[in-house]
Amino acid sequence: MSRRGRVATGVAVAGLTVGAGLVAGELDSPVFGLAQGPLAGDPACARLADRYPDRLGGADRDRVSFEGLAVWGHGEVELRCGVSPPGPTTDACVSVDGVDWVWRESATDGRRKLVTYGRSPAVEVSVADSVTRLDAVLVDLSNLVAPIRKGDKCLESGGH
Repeated sequence: MSRRGRVATGVAVAGLTVGAGLVAGELDSPVFGLAQGPLAGDPACARLADRYPDRLGGADRDRVSFEGLAVWGHGEVELRCGVSPPGPTTDACVSVDGVDWVWRESATDGRRKLVTYGRSPAVEVSVADSVTRLDAVLVDLSNLVAPIRKGDKCLESGGH
């Protein structure tokens, strides 16, 4: 084999090794299988990503390279920015520090799911039942998403 052939083979092997490492890292990501929201590319989601807290509800933020997604505690808390805002609903709603959240309980996986109401793009949060500090998580996330322009409210100022 010529010198040029050996160099080309070495470069190809190095490229495959790096590529395999990147793919393995993504497959090992705690959000593998968590779909991005259809509006994940919205500039509001990029601004949000710049402000993700390093810790949430006592859990460290995991390394995630997907736009519009953040995960803490190896999947205990999952955030998807860029989901479609919910329309008028009769689902339970809670207001935390001026941010309205609609409950989207999931009977199939036991996680507590909430989505912001009256903000576009909306932010969806999925919290494992093992998270006992849901109130602290919602306070931190409400402060995080508050800069997204507010439109409608699901609760009147007096609450329901």
